Amino acid sequence: MNYMESFNPDYVLILSGDHIYKMDYETMLDFHKENGADVTIAVMPVPMEEAKRFGIMITDENKKITDFEEKPAHPRSNLASMGIYIFSWPALKEALIANQNQPGLDFGKHVIPYCRDKGEALYAYEFNGYWKDVGTLTSYWEANMELIDIVPDFNLYEEYWKIYTKSVSLPPQYFGENSHVERSIIGEGSEIYGQVYNSVIGCDVIIGEGCVVRDSILMNNTVIGAGSSLQKVITAEDVTIGSNVHLGVGDEAPNETDPSIYREGLVVLGEGTSVPDNVNIGKNVMINGATEPSDYPGGTLASGRTLVKGGM
Repeated sequence: MNYMESFNPDYVLILSGDHIYKMDYETMLDFHKENGADVTIAVMPVPMEEAKRFGIMITDENKKITDFEEKPAHPRSNLASMGIYIFSWPALKEALIANQNQPGLDFGKHVIPYCRDKGEALYAYEFNGYWKDVGTLTSYWEANMELIDIVPDFNLYEEYWKIYTKSVSLPPQYFGENSHVERSIIGEGSEIYGQVYNSVIGCDVIIGEGCVVRDSILMNNTVIGAGSSLQKVITAEDVTIGSNVHLGVGDEAPNETDPSIYREGLVVLGEGTSVPDNVNIGKNVMINGATEPSDYPGGTLASGRTLVKGGM
């Protein structure tokens, strides 16, 4: 704890969770100071039917937090924690020292409850700008699809709120003679020989001749063979899809291992996955690992299936 004791700022900003947002932290800090708060938690109003997925804050008329619930079955409020906290340093330091031996120390489960039980002043800063929870595959897919809207809520090219990305030494994108791209983001070093619609394509991706990719997210180093088609597919990095492979076909069926995660017609391929030539893959499917033709009886993997080769 020596480092903590020597580090003595007035306030500490903590960011956590799987979220995308645009926030001016200075405004939240001003709110924290004006209320003499020990802890300020950024919150966002969500639909009441969605509230059970989040940590929920109950506040009084002055936005002072009177209680909070972690993913309640019957929420009493729709103010969801955004996973953004400002602590006054003395309050945070005391809470961390008191909980230093707590297994799996967590802000929501241990630090903030400790501050509440000590009688610290907890306030909720209500944010009404852009915020997107990407804690599920469906919400992650939706957030990416929103980036390619004609007028996106989260505009990567906004003049007064620029988004700066990591500079990589890669060649420019290459579009073949017969390629066609509509409403998509294409990363550096990617080679497009087929058709891409409404998709987010990472760096060093190769989409072969005669391919059709729709409503998909392809991460870095994905390679797709000629004549394949992808509908609502998410690939992790270093995925290889053979020629004449068709993903996201047929009717939907609940996923056999986790229907709450693999749903909405998505096909998900884990990092390093390979799919052989000439197979058809249904919807709500998850594939992980180096698969072989024998893994696809009759050249098909039905909707709702999970195919895992090796450990995950």
